[in-house]
Amino acid sequence: MAKVSEIYGSMVFNEHTMQERLPSATYKSLLKTIKEGKPLDIEVANVVAHAMKEWAIEKGATHYTHWFQPLTGITSEKHDSFLDPCGDGRAIMSFSGKELIQGEPDASSFPSGGLRATFEARGYTAWDPTSYAFIKDEVLCIPTAFCSYTGEALDKKTPLLRSMSAIDEQAKRVLALFGEKPLRVTTTVGAEQEYFLISEKDYAQRQDLIMTGRTLFGYAPCKGQELEEHYFGAIRPTVNEFMKELDDELWKLGVSAKTKHNEVAPAQHELAPIFANSNRGIDENLLTMEKMRLLASHYGLVCLQHEKPFEGINGSGKHNNWSISTGKTNLLEPGESPMDNLRFLVFLTGVIQAVDDYQELLRMSVATAGNDHRLGANEAPPAIISMFLGDELGAIVDALIDDHEYTSAEKVAMDLGVSVLPNFLRDNTDRNRTSPFAFTGNKFEFRMPGSAVNLSDCNMILNTAMAKSLKEFADAMEGKAGEEFEAAAIAYIKDMLTKHQRIIFNGNGYSDEWPVEAERRGLANHRTTADALPCFVDPKSIALFEEFGVLSEPEVRSRYEVKLEKYNKLVNIEARTMKRMVRRAYLPAINDYAAEVASNITTVKAASAGADMGQQEDLLKKLLAGIKEINEQLIALDENHHACVALEDEQEQANMNAHTILPIMDKLRAAVDQMEIVTDRDHWPVPTYNDMLFYV
Repeated sequence: MAKVSEIYGSMVFNEHTMQERLPSATYKSLLKTIKEGKPLDIEVANVVAHAMKEWAIEKGATHYTHWFQPLTGITSEKHDSFLDPCGDGRAIMSFSGKELIQGEPDASSFPSGGLRATFEARGYTAWDPTSYAFIKDEVLCIPTAFCSYTGEALDKKTPLLRSMSAIDEQAKRVLALFGEKPLRVTTTVGAEQEYFLISEKDYAQRQDLIMTGRTLFGYAPCKGQELEEHYFGAIRPTVNEFMKELDDELWKLGVSAKTKHNEVAPAQHELAPIFANSNRGIDENLLTMEKMRLLASHYGLVCLQHEKPFEGINGSGKHNNWSISTGKTNLLEPGESPMDNLRFLVFLTGVIQAVDDYQELLRMSVATAGNDHRLGANEAPPAIISMFLGDELGAIVDALIDDHEYTSAEKVAMDLGVSVLPNFLRDNTDRNRTSPFAFTGNKFEFRMPGSAVNLSDCNMILNTAMAKSLKEFADAMEGKAGEEFEAAAIAYIKDMLTKHQRIIFNGNGYSDEWPVEAERRGLANHRTTADALPCFVDPKSIALFEEFGVLSEPEVRSRYEVKLEKYNKLVNIEARTMKRMVRRAYLPAINDYAAEVASNITTVKAASAGADMGQQEDLLKKLLAGIKEINEQLIALDENHHACVALEDEQEQANMNAHTILPIMDKLRAAVDQMEIVTDRDHWPVPTYNDMLFYV
């Protein structure tokens, strides 16, 4: 195998490649677009397109595609060849600046939430030069935004980029108060991706996994994760080979895959990269997910990225490590001087304010049918948004609010006067795995996103809410300088922390007391997607997005409709799959076994009239009672499912799915699962958890 340093980024048209292949003037102009957000000239685009094509052809590419993220949340691509036939029967390979900058995929078949009618098919993709082009499967992939013919955003990337512009503008205003003038302020993301690997043979026999991504049935395995032996354990050879190839492929694509290990649940694993610019980091996470799914088949495996593929053991999340940077300076790094400390406290306070003010939006951003099964299940944060700061930061916040002396963890008294602010160690705090939003040294870890989610939504909301906090601080402080600014800033910080202290919770988010305490504090607790989604179209939310030009009201409402529709469709698919599996697989199997037991009882009694068949008769009674319960729950599901699908209002349908359909599905599952442990193995129609989670 080639050295990592030789293959890393070899399939990416990155800055190093640009500098080698572009004329100096073109390179500098493009770099201003990438680094400073300057507009791109068409002549520059033509030169870039030619160099990009020549590089891609040398790497074996024959086609190009505008790689974009429609509102489905996954990536899409339409491949066009570089082929340009000549009149004499020959062909040349061509690629223009116009083809680089703009594409025109059909927009009619992507979800739009009412923004576009089906017959209004035209849509456009527009090159995003801030995320590098790359080669995948002999295709030059150009990251792009996707919009309608009338200009509305139809994708996940566009609002994210708008939110990054908003936080850039407002953060620069704040930094100017500290005498700093960075070229650009960006948010960074590192996405820790959890996933399961199971055998292709087992997967092929589980219709529920194929259709829904999760097991709708399955009794707990004899051994789950209670021995805690899988976490960080030795990686099985087949899985290790998969991980090696995955690393190689990701490194070629410039994805900084850094850490890999076994996760808590059997057959569960994790990959974590080094953080990157939010836009690029999210693109790279989507690439990572795709590569995981495709490469698993090379080893007879299937990669499951559903948030809860197996009941009763840990589900899979995607921790979103978020920070703010000027390129050279992490603005969530506490710093070593008083003014660095003040700047840090300003940005920390902004995050606290943003998370408290828009807690419902953040919860909504990770609300999916799959994630509802994971959140709050003693493996992931609860559905209540709160922030963990740790003992050190928590003590500083308390001292600022209460005007008392602060004592660091090193027991050194610090004066909280205007000129001297506390200096403390970056990692002088524990970690809290039950917290949805935890400070981890120089960044915040948002732990609520599920493994299948596109992180654009939560980062778009977080960026926009933070831009709002920074704007309010800058509005209040501009015109002040020196000691007046320092005093006013401290007073502002104290006021904001006092108002938003309720969102800070350093305790156990799994405790029974926390939901009661959270309700007392006035924190929202939206346990299901149906409960969480309406806040998206609340006037407060719409006002936030419109103030910073991130989403227009029609764009907000369209996304709400898309999320509702997707939730309802997923639950509908699960209900239909569940009914079909019960009717065509489970009930026939249980009935056959019951008939076999009955026949055995009859045969033995005929051969030996005095034989004690009590145990077999008890088993038969249990089987018949189970069949009766399954049929009753199946009828209830069928009747309510039809009634739910008939509802015309999507929100009403979501409410019924969340609060009626899914509870019935749970009861039907429980009835079938009870039969799994009493039915002969040879009769059971599908691989069990014991089979799937402990494959060799």
